[in-house]
Amino acid sequence: MTRSLKQVLIKIAEELQSRSDPSHDFQHVLRVLNLSLKLAKKTNADIDIIIPAVLFHDIVIYPKNSPESKNENTESSIVAEKILNGIKKYPKEKIPRAVSCIKECSFSKGLKASSLESEILQDADRLEATGAISIMRTFSSGGQMNKPFYPSEDPLCKKGSVRFRSSIDLFYERLLVVKDTMHTEYAKKIAEQRTNFLKKFLKQLEKELKESKVM
Repeated sequence: MTRSLKQVLIKIAEELQSRSDPSHDFQHVLRVLNLSLKLAKKTNADIDIIIPAVLFHDIVIYPKNSPESKNENTESSIVAEKILNGIKKYPKEKIPRAVSCIKECSFSKGLKASSLESEILQDADRLEATGAISIMRTFSSGGQMNKPFYPSEDPLCKKGSVRFRSSIDLFYERLLVVKDTMHTEYAKKIAEQRTNFLKKFLKQLEKELKESKVM
């Protein structure tokens, strides 16, 4: 992909990306893009497919507690296809593969990646769901839904997590488990390190809650 085409795609994505959801803002997109390009370099994946797939994978965003949120990937893929068809310099034969990457990106749907490029997008996007940044994103999303930090009756979910009961539930439903869904070796190493950091965070949280007599 030429530098000029890449910049055109980045500009379009930045203009269209949500500004109402900090956990899915354009900085999130750029982080996923940078990770994806690192993974692509190590696997010889097609960046012509990866770059637009990453840039437009979250172009349609709904609040996480909205019934429409399940349609985000499908709707994002439709928008991406329309954009790419309108760019003369983008190779039209690669559009279906970029669209498939976006459709398969969702963690909650658990769709199997149909290509190396799709595996890379899944890995890079899921790395955003573990580690320090994932903590910020999780509590940002919880705040948008007016969820408490943790359930008062079971602060560290030792009795089991309940989906969206509180922000901390997401640690056990997603943040601590995404490492097991990684495809590429490089992503697995990063995910393992980030997961270890999350475990340290939870240990510190438990200590502070005990000091505050919450537990």
